[in-house]
Amino acid sequence: MKLVNLTPHTINIVASDGTTILAIEPSGDVARVSSHTETTGFVTVWDGDGAVLIPVTATVFGDVQGLPNPQSDVAFVVSSLVAQRVPDRDDVFIPSDSVRDNAGRIIGCRSLGRI
Repeated sequence: MKLVNLTPHTINIVASDGTTILAIEPSGDVARVSSHTETTGFVTVWDGDGAVLIPVTATVFGDVQGLPNPQSDVAFVVSSLVAQRVPDRDDVFIPSDSVRDNAGRIIGCRSLGRI
């Protein structure tokens, strides 16, 4: 099976001993979920000079963009947000079981997962 990385980052699959067993380079195409922000209300906050009105917003997610149709013997690695929008696709995986460095940055994953 061929794995196509539809994220903007290299995905390192890391063994239990910490060695990288596979680096999946970005394909150059990125699957994304369209979104926009809507104002849902306001919060009034009092400061020393009076009331301040702060908008409250919600992010509304739309369609997946940049995810190819299923292909024989090909699987796609995408973000969890993209995968959540296509739960019926058995050819879509996410990086799973993150591996972090001493500073807490993600440097790889131990497996591929499904949503």
